[in-house]
Amino acid sequence: MVIGSAALCGLIFTEHFRSVTGKAMDMLNASTLQAIYDSSMAWKKEEEGMIEGDDQFKFDPKNCSVTNGKWVFKESKNLPYNESTCPYLDDIVKCRSNGRPDKDYMYWEWELDDCTLPRFDAKSVLRKLKGKRLMFVGDSLQLYQWLSFVCLVQSVIPATEKSMHKTITLSVFTAKEYNATIEFYWTPFLIESNTDVQIVGDPSQRILHLDSIEKHAQHWTGVDILVFDTYVWWMNADKIKSVWGKFANADEGFEELDRTVAYRIGLRTWANWIDSTLDPNKAKVFFTTMSPTHFRSEDWSHKGNIRCFNETRPVLEKGYWGTSSNRGMMEVVSSMLERMRTPVTVLNVTQLSEHRIDGHVSVYTASQGRPLTDEQKANPQQYADCIHWCLPGVPDTWNQLLYAYL
Repeated sequence: MVIGSAALCGLIFTEHFRSVTGKAMDMLNASTLQAIYDSSMAWKKEEEGMIEGDDQFKFDPKNCSVTNGKWVFKESKNLPYNESTCPYLDDIVKCRSNGRPDKDYMYWEWELDDCTLPRFDAKSVLRKLKGKRLMFVGDSLQLYQWLSFVCLVQSVIPATEKSMHKTITLSVFTAKEYNATIEFYWTPFLIESNTDVQIVGDPSQRILHLDSIEKHAQHWTGVDILVFDTYVWWMNADKIKSVWGKFANADEGFEELDRTVAYRIGLRTWANWIDSTLDPNKAKVFFTTMSPTHFRSEDWSHKGNIRCFNETRPVLEKGYWGTSSNRGMMEVVSSMLERMRTPVTVLNVTQLSEHRIDGHVSVYTASQGRPLTDEQKANPQQYADCIHWCLPGVPDTWNQLLYAYL
């Protein structure tokens, strides 16, 4: 009797459940079912790394090429900072304050062909840097990438929880709440030279100690994330005065080496220090590729223009490459990194920056703390700076790449 009663109750419950669910399924019309299907497919694409709507993949360093993309103008773009909201910007790169009349250069975004580059998230960065040191090492281009990075994160930190300390060679921004520092160390050649502190203006009088690096490298020990660059200072002469060995008259016993040869020896000294000193399980190393200069308007078919003066739009030609970016020097970097034991992530900023003839400070810069005079601005052939970049501007995209890799 017990078994029979249980079976009868089970049969009644099953029929009732079928009745209820059958009515419910009848109420689901075609559009509702389609919505459920679309939702499940969107979730599936998200799990697989695809972005709904454009069939692009999320950023994966192993599969995404940062060199394949295009600059897209976004007038509605929300700038993460500006000249008035970031107190740490140098006058040299504050183009609007220095009289630049246009502002479109700030509203271009680099979009990858097959992937989506994540937007820079200041709070996410600071969480990743908690208890860590991030240091940019190199020349003035690296200096302004560092300043860009500081400006991108500082707005989310209360005034009482941040500080800046600068010396001739080392500058340190501290996020106290996160026990994190974002630092810059000045060494334009990475290896030692006679122009490290007191700048030797005449390139022919600069002498490089190609096998000496310890004076600089002692400041890199214990840093968690290192971002290096060195290129533009090597390009000031075809022959470079070079010495090696530790002798009292070292600077007198120089030899003039071809630029590429000296560059290779100098980078080998840097690479040997990295491999012999850093623990790859504790330190992450990046190398920023060469930043293009734009002094030859003939390169982008603007023969009547003077340098990068008055350029207000990027070169939109796919794969554009000017004459200032030396592929031979880039191959030296590539071959050196391939032979290193320590993994080094390349921040390839060269191709995307090649297009940005409009992004340089040009005549809208400063000298000795003052904007160029009207007379100087009227002479772009002499005064237009087509090496450094306005901020906000192109270096923000470099740091967007760095953020994606981090």
